[in-house]
Amino acid sequence: MIIVKLGGSVFSDKKGEAENFRENVVRSIAREIGEFYPGEDFIVVHGGGSFGHPYAEEYGIRKGLMGLSGDALLWRKKGFSLTHHAMLRASMRVVEAFMEEGLPAVSVSSSSVFLMDSDRVAYGDVEPVRKLIEAGFIPVLFGDVAVDLARGVDILSGDQIVTYLTKLFRPRKVVFLMNVDGIYDGKPGEGTLLFEISSREIDDLIGRLKRFSDSAGTDVTGGIINKLREAKEIARFSEVWFVNGLVPGRLGGAIRGDGFGTRVVG
Repeated sequence: MIIVKLGGSVFSDKKGEAENFRENVVRSIAREIGEFYPGEDFIVVHGGGSFGHPYAEEYGIRKGLMGLSGDALLWRKKGFSLTHHAMLRASMRVVEAFMEEGLPAVSVSSSSVFLMDSDRVAYGDVEPVRKLIEAGFIPVLFGDVAVDLARGVDILSGDQIVTYLTKLFRPRKVVFLMNVDGIYDGKPGEGTLLFEISSREIDDLIGRLKRFSDSAGTDVTGGIINKLREAKEIARFSEVWFVNGLVPGRLGGAIRGDGFGTRVVG
């Protein structure tokens, strides 16, 4: 099995107009998966891109529901619903692109599968995902809003979903598709590209990236620190790759093992 994390910055321009979608990029990725399917089982997890993120930020979903009442509570609940439906639209676009390339992708609503507790996945009912795979489908999950046992609601990232699924399904590889060539020791796309790192080196790398961001006065790491934290956990069970999803052939190379990007080993 291969788990593919399709980053929101790959299928969408986060700085562009709301809900823009790079159909040609997603169809190219689907074609690469088609080179290995059905010999390999696949799970695809995609991020929010320009779909869910604007609503999540506007309505402060990460702040949860605790302490709210009246109009303020209803306002945040509205944002929860708007964010979820935006992600459903993103998932529909991804699934449609895969189907156009002849792949039997099917969307699985993450908020109906997972419960969170204090910013972490507490439980996931993945049996429907397992049965879809056994039936020959390609399940497509996505970063989403979710019920949080401590805070009422929260944001469930696609990276967290990948980690949870990896622990249960034990794929032979997990491939993160990004809009840069891999993991850099410095600002993404500008520092030194790391072709291979061990999970034992990740904490030191995170420390360097934090210092780099602090000295720059802003987070210039593009959220890569959180991805590295998840990758450290994933690497206990699977080989991990970070590759550029905007460049045709990079996903296939990672699956074969001769790819261009960053390989994380346990």
